[in-house]
Amino acid sequence: MSDMQLSVSDSPHIPVLIEPIINLISPVSGSWLDGTFGAGGYTRALLEAGADNVISIDRDPHVFDLAKKWISNYANRIQLHNDKFSNLGSYGSSFDGIVLDLGLSSMQIDEPNRGFSFVKDGPLDMRMSGSGPSAADLVNNLAQSDIANILYFFGEERLSRRIANAIVTRRAEKPFTSTLDLSNVIENCLPRKKPGASHPATRSFQALRIATNDEFTELYKALFAAEKALRCGGILAIVTFHSLEDRIVKRFLQLRSGSAGNSNRYAPELKSEEKHFEILNRKAIVAPDPELLQNPRSRSAKLRIAKRLSSEPGPNLLPSQLGVPLLEGKYNA
Repeated sequence: MSDMQLSVSDSPHIPVLIEPIINLISPVSGSWLDGTFGAGGYTRALLEAGADNVISIDRDPHVFDLAKKWISNYANRIQLHNDKFSNLGSYGSSFDGIVLDLGLSSMQIDEPNRGFSFVKDGPLDMRMSGSGPSAADLVNNLAQSDIANILYFFGEERLSRRIANAIVTRRAEKPFTSTLDLSNVIENCLPRKKPGASHPATRSFQALRIATNDEFTELYKALFAAEKALRCGGILAIVTFHSLEDRIVKRFLQLRSGSAGNSNRYAPELKSEEKHFEILNRKAIVAPDPELLQNPRSRSAKLRIAKRLSSEPGPNLLPSQLGVPLLEGKYNA
């Protein structure tokens, strides 16, 4: 692993939980798909570990500029595509493995002009692809009830109604255009931050980013696309960064592995499907202490890995079966 660490150390984004991924799936070989290219950390690690080739996709067109510095080191072994990972099935089938890192990269968070940060001033954008409605469009134009629902269902913000009311009241005077403007309004309508607690705007900014990029729809579609694109014996590795994402991935793998249990003892027994996946880690893998020290942003990361057992995909599952947060008019199955 030391050679691999050296090869990716010049990246501005440290790939989270890469060592556990490589260790669990070793030996690495064949064709892989990296559905969230970012700064290329997972792609490079897979190639260093023995993958013959990697198809890498990302919806953010800016990330590929960084790859120009090192991609020639892996001549003809990497294909780069600007696309959503829900479309990963368009790039082939019978992959030996697919990896998805659902978190923002450090370079996206640290660049104020992208609008993801609530502590650095920049345009209130949050669009991964740079197209479509921005976060500013949402907070300036949606009904108060819709804003509250986004904050509650996508960010698990308990004071969503209070925040939505503050947003609508303020935008009547002047529309929101900057991240710190919105962050300050959110912070001023919540209780004072306790020592060691996360920033008051954390959940709200997460929710708006998810809504702006339709992230739960993307994840829902990507899970089924990945299942169809993997060969029998292929590996699916997914790193999540908050409880809502992890719940969706966990539920999908439970249902596909025949290990789903009842969350409510009074509910009718849930019949598990036949096994289409074997879960390789029963409990989610979290970052070890050395990685936490090197990369504090890995503290919320959870890794789940499963092996494809059959060549035929399982039956369709509704978003509600996976615990996908539903808003009116979204996720029509």
